[in-house]
Amino acid sequence: MSFRVFKYGSPLLVYFGALQSFLGSGFVVVIPLLYAFVLIPLLELFLPATDGNLSEAEAELARRNPVYDWMLYAIVPLQWGALVLFLWQLRLPWSTCDLAAKTAVMGLLCGTFGINVGHELGHRAKRTERFLAKLLLLSSLYMHFYIEHNRGHHKRVATPEDPSSARYGEWLYAFWIRSIVGSFVSAAEISAKEVRKRGHSPLSIHNELLRFVLIEGALLAAVFLIFGAKALLLFGAAALMGILLLETVNYIEHYGLRRRPALSGVGYERAQPAHSWNSNHVIGRVMLFELSRHSDHHYMASRKYQLLQHHEGAPQMPTGYPGMMLLALVPPAWFAVMNPRAHAAGASTVVAPLANGPLVAEAK
Repeated sequence: MSFRVFKYGSPLLVYFGALQSFLGSGFVVVIPLLYAFVLIPLLELFLPATDGNLSEAEAELARRNPVYDWMLYAIVPLQWGALVLFLWQLRLPWSTCDLAAKTAVMGLLCGTFGINVGHELGHRAKRTERFLAKLLLLSSLYMHFYIEHNRGHHKRVATPEDPSSARYGEWLYAFWIRSIVGSFVSAAEISAKEVRKRGHSPLSIHNELLRFVLIEGALLAAVFLIFGAKALLLFGAAALMGILLLETVNYIEHYGLRRRPALSGVGYERAQPAHSWNSNHVIGRVMLFELSRHSDHHYMASRKYQLLQHHEGAPQMPTGYPGMMLLALVPPAWFAVMNPRAHAAGASTVVAPLANGPLVAEAK
């Protein structure tokens, strides 16, 4: 068995660190956070990016190897087991600092395992895999992502109509609000339109979004009844942290990039690798199951994570996703690094802010 398969087991370092965090006190509680947001960004500042792609033979072997899928399937019981352990341990008299750190660690799992792996499985064709995706998104209270991401974001990416594509000059904190609210509204519109096509009322159980909201409400009620009000509050905080991690990733993935209007005058050109920011830094790629090879993901959404490719025309980030997420938290520093790159990105668009803030895309 190739080592290439087992490198994707490295995210389990975060997982087992999280288990120790939930069970322990003091410094051990913050180790997963230090690993994800200090050690990995520092390493990726010095380690070179790797832009190599699999050969056709290697890609075929990776496509047929079921271990890549089994690793994702295993995340589902691991994620829910960690969530139950987190909630169960909250009954003990931890210090305020311990509680805050444990909640942040659970938030890290909600973002990296709950939403990120849920995102990967949500693009699969098999019903069972999509069901697993919904289970993971439920653990982060973000099930509507399944609707909006696949049927909204991938169609409208890098256009003004997409709430999940960050605009040139937009602060991360403003984007959080616009994307979270806009994505839910988009999911509601998509679900209502689909259920009307089938001849049902949007307020009926046939509405997928309504079912998701009811399921999430039932989970919150169960947490309250079984574990109490404190657990409910901290679970909500952890889920919110996971959501903000996702939205920060959304921010850095498409910042300032725009697709040109179609020559027909209707809609936009097809999404190309030039419309997503890419990162070939290996540690971040592996930790996020190749999410940072995002240019290829939008170019070929059905391609499994182990097969994602580097494209020469894709705009490249100066470091990995973990480090870029930290940079985005300081908008002046982010703009200083990324605005020049946004202007120079790709041959298909020029990013230009208008006086009132929106962008235009012009052919070079």
